[in-house]
Amino acid sequence: MDYSGTSYGKVLLTSEYFVLKGSLALAIPTKYSQSLEFKFMHSNNLIWEAYNEKEEVWFNTEFELPSLKINENDNEKSRVLQSILLSAQKLNSKFLNHSQGGKVKTKLTFPKNWGLGSSSTLINNISNWANINPYELLWSNFKGSGYDIACAKTKNSILYQLKNNKPVVKEVNFKPVFLKNLFFIYLNKKQNSNKQIEFFNKKKLENSTLIHTFSQLTIEFFESKTLIDFQNCIKKHENLLSSHLNTKPVKEKLFKDYKGEIKSLGAWGGDFVLAAGPINTPEYFSRKGFNTIIRYNEMF
Repeated sequence: MDYSGTSYGKVLLTSEYFVLKGSLALAIPTKYSQSLEFKFMHSNNLIWEAYNEKEEVWFNTEFELPSLKINENDNEKSRVLQSILLSAQKLNSKFLNHSQGGKVKTKLTFPKNWGLGSSSTLINNISNWANINPYELLWSNFKGSGYDIACAKTKNSILYQLKNNKPVVKEVNFKPVFLKNLFFIYLNKKQNSNKQIEFFNKKKLENSTLIHTFSQLTIEFFESKTLIDFQNCIKKHENLLSSHLNTKPVKEKLFKDYKGEIKSLGAWGGDFVLAAGPINTPEYFSRKGFNTIIRYNEMF
C-alpha cells in the first residue's frame, strides 16, 4: 500500500535540557519539513533514497525484507535507519513483512546540518507510515524529550511537558507584537544532540526547584508583552542555565557588543541562536561572518 506524508521541523525556545526532566517548554514547528513517500512494489526489497533541499540524493541504501538486512551501502547511516525500521517492526509486526517492499523517497526542505529536525521528522514520518506511536519509536532509538515529535505533528506553537514520562502537549498561539525584532542565526556548525544530552545527564541536575523555575520562565516568555520583557526573560534563562552547565552564554562568548539579547537554542554550542534586538540585527551578524539569518516570520 502506497504512503505519503510530511512532518515539520522544530525550534525549542525555552527549557533546553530541563525539558528532559519535566520542565514546561515553549516550542515551535517550522515551515521547513521532511516528506516521505513509499511506492509499493510487491517485492522483498526496500529501496531507500533521501533527497536534500537541492533535490540531490545525499543518502541511499537497500534492505532485504523482512529481516531488513542491508544489501547496499552498509554504513553508519544505513545502520541507524535499519535500527529505526527494526524498532518499527517490533511495534507493528505487520510492518515491512514479506512482499511488502518498494521504494521510499524522503525529501528535506532545509539543510540537514541546520538541526531543525531531520531525525525527528523522519521518526514521525516512519511512525505514520507504520501506524505506530512516534514517541515509542523515538525512545527506542534516541534520548530526547519528545518535544520535536510533538512539533512534527502540528503547525501550531506548543507548550510541552513530560509528566510521569508521558508527553503533555498544549497548542498555543505565540505571535508577540515584536516578531520583527526576532531573528534566527545559524552558528555555522551542527551540534550532536545525543552527546549534549549525555553531557547534561552526567551533571545530574534533577533539582525540583530548577525544574519549576524553568517552567515559570517558559510562562514568562510566552506572556511577554514587549521586546524588553522578552529580552529580560532571555537574560534570566541564559544566566541560569549557564551557571548550572558551567558554560558561558553565547552572547558573552561571541557577541558581547550586540545591542540586544541572544539565546542559545536546543543543544548549546551549535545550530541556531535566537537574537532579540534592533531591526538592523542581520547587518551585525553578517559583519561577524554569520550569513544564515532567518527572520522569525520566515522560519514559521
